[in-house]
Amino acid sequence: MRFMLLKHYAPVESGAPTITEWSPEDFKAHVDFQRAHVAELAETGELVEAQALGGPDQVKVVTFEGKGAPVITDGPYTETKELLAGYITVDVDSLERAVEIAAKQSAAPGPNGVPLGEHIELREVLGAPDPEA
Repeated sequence: MRFMLLKHYAPVESGAPTITEWSPEDFKAHVDFQRAHVAELAETGELVEAQALGGPDQVKVVTFEGKGAPVITDGPYTETKELLAGYITVDVDSLERAVEIAAKQSAAPGPNGVPLGEHIELREVLGAPDPEA
């Protein structure tokens, strides 16, 4: 079973400020946690891919109606709750294991090592439709 863990630019349960406001030490601790967790998933063979995504100020929204040039809208956006900060794709044996991984991500350290309580959106990857169906 493949799942994507989607991390959004959104408030966290701990009430921590956005990562751009953290001390360099807190930022490093968070990044070190992320690297260690991804390495752990790679070691168990469960990691498919993990990537951070550019911030809201780098977003481009592309709309195309089939004629002429596409319309490209730039950020930044004041409403960032819909934007992805990053994702991890895992291949696991069960939903329960995917939830366990998502819970660990949710508790990633924030300022002063306090668990963030991030909202991790967990979605099963369904794959392409069966062409015979």
